Amino acid sequence: MNNMLEQSRLRAVGALGQQIWLDNLSRNLLASGQLAQLIAADGIQGLTSNPAIFHHAIRHDAAYQAALPQLRTSLATPEARFEALVLPDVQRACDLFAPLYRESDGKAGFVSFEVSPRLSHDIDGTIAAARRLWAAIDRPNAMIKIPATPAGIAALEEVIYAGINVNMTLIFTASQIQAVRAAHRRGLARRLQDTASVQRIASVASVFISRIDVAVDALLENSADESAVALRGRAAMAAARIAYHDWKNDGGFAVFAAFGATPQWLLWASTGTKHPDQRDVRYVEGLIGPHTINTVPDATLAAFRDHGEAAATLLDTDIDADRAVMAQLARHGIDLETVGQQLLSAGLLQFEQAFDQLLALVE
Repeated sequence: MNNMLEQSRLRAVGALGQQIWLDNLSRNLLASGQLAQLIAADGIQGLTSNPAIFHHAIRHDAAYQAALPQLRTSLATPEARFEALVLPDVQRACDLFAPLYRESDGKAGFVSFEVSPRLSHDIDGTIAAARRLWAAIDRPNAMIKIPATPAGIAALEEVIYAGINVNMTLIFTASQIQAVRAAHRRGLARRLQDTASVQRIASVASVFISRIDVAVDALLENSADESAVALRGRAAMAAARIAYHDWKNDGGFAVFAAFGATPQWLLWASTGTKHPDQRDVRYVEGLIGPHTINTVPDATLAAFRDHGEAAATLLDTDIDADRAVMAQLARHGIDLETVGQQLLSAGLLQFEQAFDQLLALVE
């Protein structure tokens, strides 16, 4: 009975219109059958990866260590060895999600793999890497991750125009969301101009949540003002709900939908709670809504199984209160655009360092 209850908590989120994706990938996750179990029993509908995830996997998964000696002999560069190690696992994960991808008509069942963080300011390099990785993975439900830097956003238009699924990551600000949405539509518009199909070209905009609260709360913590204290832990979800409201009420995609295009969904990333005094599943419970995705790390997934509550939230119905939070933050001198740009720089550095560390493992 308890196992059925645990399963129902995750499946209930899907019944409310939100996809739960796992924020993890390793060979052991595949070989042990754990990912297949998450799909079959818990209704997990997708998966994401990043350099930090692969660094941990390669360092701790014995199957990767066993494969390295031959790769060091046969492949000259660490990046080639890294891709030779993990791309087969990306393909296997895609294959596990393939039935869901087909059943959902290409709207679920995606597996994300990121271009090199070293390309975050290189438009042409990002485009070339996206094309190369898309061809190498060779699965219709693969999704290429690109950071939402100005260069990455410029590359998005070209990659969508090429018919490649894209996960735009490291989004922290409203201006990034707007720019990502516009680039996505420009790519689709160019395909329509060329009379090319816009069907089954998926894209998500990955909005990072908990890191915003950590940064904003640090700016608020030294204030003795009661209104500042009341704002702690509220900025990220208020910004996310405003983004969802704007997405839901944007009629600009209708022309593309008429040709069968899939909207660019909002994806909530960085949803593990980082403050010990906060409920560990608050960013999952608080952002449930139709046509959204939540990527959850292992610990948050386990916590939600244990005590999460799957219920429809006020994701876009209390928008005035969310805007009031933004106005109050501004009165305290906090500009989320400035905070977001700082977080983007920090996130890029974190992924670059993780990428350098994982390449060092395969040298």
